[in-house]
Amino acid sequence: MWHGFDGGAESRYSLLMSDEVKSSVRSRTTKISRKHQVTIPVEALRRSGLGPGDRIEVIATDDGRVVFRRAGNPFDEFAGALTGAYPEGHLDSLRDEWA
Repeated sequence: MWHGFDGGAESRYSLLMSDEVKSSVRSRTTKISRKHQVTIPVEALRRSGLGPGDRIEVIATDDGRVVFRRAGNPFDEFAGALTGAYPEGHLDSLRDEWA
């Protein structure tokens, strides 16, 4: 559907104001604010599985790209790192001392 500035169906700006063009451009571009903030387009969030509260890592590449990557959880990274550090049953005996 085409929309002119006056809401009419015909306009010399019809291509620029088409719903198809607007949604396509909006889904791929964003603008950096004066405070250096960026709004990530909804479609990119959906496809990446990112949501409010998620931590992301920001990487600037040599070819001028900026890559956002889900930040790793340090607990997941180190969980199980000390497996086998204590003899079998040792931690259970320590816990029994606390009771």
